[in-house]
Amino acid sequence: MKNLLIAFLCLLTIQLAAQGTREEDPQIKYANTINTEDLHRHLTILAADDMEGRETGTEGQYKAARYLEEIIKGYGLPGVGPEKTYSQAISFISERWETIEMEINGTAKRHLWDYYAYPSKNADRAEVRADEVVFLGYGIQSDNYSDYDGQRLGGKTILIFDGEPKNSDGVYYTTGTTEPSEWTSDITLKLKAAKENGVETVIILDPNFQRNLSSARKIALDSRMHMGFSEKPEDHYSNSIYVSTETASEILGSAYSKVVKARRRIEKKGKPRSVNIPADIRLLQQKRVKELLGENMLAYVEGTDLKDELVIVTAHYDHVGRRGNSIFNGADDNGSGTSTVLEVAQAFALAKEAGEGPRRSVLFMLVSGEEKGLLGSQFYVENPLFPLENTVANINVDMVGRVDAKHEGNPNYIYVIGSDRLSTELHEINENANSRYTQLELDYTYNAEDDPNRYYYRSDHYNFAERGIPAVFFFNGTHEDYHQATDTVDKINFEKMQRIGRLVFHTAWELSNRDERIKVDVGVRP
Repeated sequence: MKNLLIAFLCLLTIQLAAQGTREEDPQIKYANTINTEDLHRHLTILAADDMEGRETGTEGQYKAARYLEEIIKGYGLPGVGPEKTYSQAISFISERWETIEMEINGTAKRHLWDYYAYPSKNADRAEVRADEVVFLGYGIQSDNYSDYDGQRLGGKTILIFDGEPKNSDGVYYTTGTTEPSEWTSDITLKLKAAKENGVETVIILDPNFQRNLSSARKIALDSRMHMGFSEKPEDHYSNSIYVSTETASEILGSAYSKVVKARRRIEKKGKPRSVNIPADIRLLQQKRVKELLGENMLAYVEGTDLKDELVIVTAHYDHVGRRGNSIFNGADDNGSGTSTVLEVAQAFALAKEAGEGPRRSVLFMLVSGEEKGLLGSQFYVENPLFPLENTVANINVDMVGRVDAKHEGNPNYIYVIGSDRLSTELHEINENANSRYTQLELDYTYNAEDDPNRYYYRSDHYNFAERGIPAVFFFNGTHEDYHQATDTVDKINFEKMQRIGRLVFHTAWELSNRDERIKVDVGVRP
């Protein structure tokens, strides 16, 4: 009996010692500051009706940004934006066709049916008429091949083929190899060359017209924007439209066969050839352009001995705004991710204040413009506040407060996307953090390269991954309230958010404190 008592006391001592050690572990201590009460408080404010759905460029988005700024300042963190602010301002441009019309031989053609054009690559202009079209091959002007040599095209309308010429062996005349040049992949090169040569309008014969028409319709009808003008279309591009083979035949009439022969000669001999063709074209392209302002909000925790290296934790705080009288509050998308990142930032700030902060610096960035095309994160990687080459990894949190149909009745899960795409070490770190601290079910369904949903390419981490920075994306999957006015706070599982927030913390803590930065060992591109 005595021996049993001694054994029990020894075991108890060991357990208490282990418990004490565990409670003294700063990683656990600060992770435990991430709690459901604070998550609920942040989300209730961010997803309230007076935020009006936080659409980029609206008063609701501005109001949300000011709330985030107030919270970050309250953490006692320094401003690292321009002039020591807590934000990175972004100019967004929204462009729509006000009026777009095309007539051929007096017959009206239908936009997004017979032809299409992108407003972002076109200047706003009044009606133009063309009584002649110049077939100009592929519209290329390069050292090895140029359709513009000897041409005088001021004020002209040209018709060109998409792509670039190659011989019967598949060798491109621009490169001298079987690999095409950037003249195939970047249409702006052709539009710039046309502008430099005084061309007024470029008509592009698109061999994949029907396939590309679907994409053009989506772009024309959705609410996406782009960054502010770095190059104004009227200064750098000739106006352009894309046409089908049938529409091109109407423009060229009986001269269509001459164009076909000219193209064949170009491909056979690698020598440019043009054809001047009488035509009757009327074109009207008038745009509605609106400039909107967005902000990336910044919470920066400076590291110690490895402070020049950086871990970035992101979540987008914008949503889709309001439609008529309906407010799309975006509680899960992405008030949940925003609230989670705020809590993780606070945990790191508390560690820093106590002298137990990370070795590497950590930037918590709440981005704008995700719903408009990942624009806030795109702006950051194009205008980084810290060198991208010093950025170790990105952790992205986008929708972490709900349960999808697959996991109904089992909220203890999270989809993990991208962790092994560039770095096996990032994958292992997240796995180990979960195994040791949070014990979530890590579901990699959407990480599959053949995933038809392509979620890997659809949130802000992708802009980092595209530049060779290892990134991991935490996501709860979609549900019936996704992008609906019914995505409200009352449906959020805060216990789930808390656990995911702690996993984010533990993963970020390891990334920011390990001796060696993680390696890119899978590939430099996703």
